[in-house]
Amino acid sequence: MDQSPRFFHRRSIRLQGYDYSQPGGYFITLVTDHRAEIFGSIVGNAVQLSVLGQMVREEWFRSGEIRKEICLFEDEFVVMPNHIHGIVWIVRKEGEEILNDNVKIRSTDKDGYRPQKAKSLASYIAGYKSVVTSRAGRDHAISTVWQRSYYEHILRSEKEHQHIWNYIDANPQRWLEDQLHPCASLNPFNQS
Repeated sequence: MDQSPRFFHRRSIRLQGYDYSQPGGYFITLVTDHRAEIFGSIVGNAVQLSVLGQMVREEWFRSGEIRKEICLFEDEFVVMPNHIHGIVWIVRKEGEEILNDNVKIRSTDKDGYRPQKAKSLASYIAGYKSVVTSRAGRDHAISTVWQRSYYEHILRSEKEHQHIWNYIDANPQRWLEDQLHPCASLNPFNQS
């Protein structure tokens, strides 16, 4: 095991001083350990999910149902062979549609959202990664699913939201150019 200071003092990519429990949209990327293609494959321009990939998708939305401060939409999520992209909306109360005063988000559950104290983005991601790892170990004998940490980007405008939404939607069609594709040249997203 690497005992160098860089291993134990990893630089955070989070925005210092930002409250990641406040309402808003967050674009998330989670990558598999060693970028292993365990979630499926791209056939033509579509994702063919493995059994594990189907479970990863299922747990994303199940986690959103459990945490009422989280709002997730199917068209803002994609499972790729070795990573996932999604937008996580943290909402404060029923009917609130403000994101940093610039972006309107979709309304919450029509059946009546009960306000709860908002939890942080990190706690949602940690819970999601944990349940996926637990099920992968139990059902598929895979002990390590995820790379450490995750990438996040705070959505600050409607234009940014639209750009990310389009990126998620087109991700399977652009797999060969993806920074996480196994044949991609070295870049910040595919280095160990």
